[in-house]
Amino acid sequence: MKLCRVLGNVVATEKHPAYHGLTLLVVQPLDAACDDSGASFLAVDRVQAGPGDTVLVNQEGNGARQLFSIDKLPIRSVIVGIVDDVSSRRGAEDRAASR
Repeated sequence: MKLCRVLGNVVATEKHPAYHGLTLLVVQPLDAACDDSGASFLAVDRVQAGPGDTVLVNQEGNGARQLFSIDKLPIRSVIVGIVDDVSSRRGAEDRAASR
């Protein structure tokens, strides 16, 4: 699982049939302090997340296949939860050190 922030929606007129009826979002991975960490990527939304939401992303193909009940699925990243709050000792220490 990765902690990410939703950056926005993806609109595609042509796509693989497996994506029919699904919402694709661009997500940005976050570190323990909720700062950007790494390159953004696409994820299928299963929880009605929107831009600015902090989300949990499952990036494991077998988990995606189980969620969609399809054996051969070209989907690896699936948003599986919206995060209400993040608290971590490391994040608090990083914020205090930057002041």
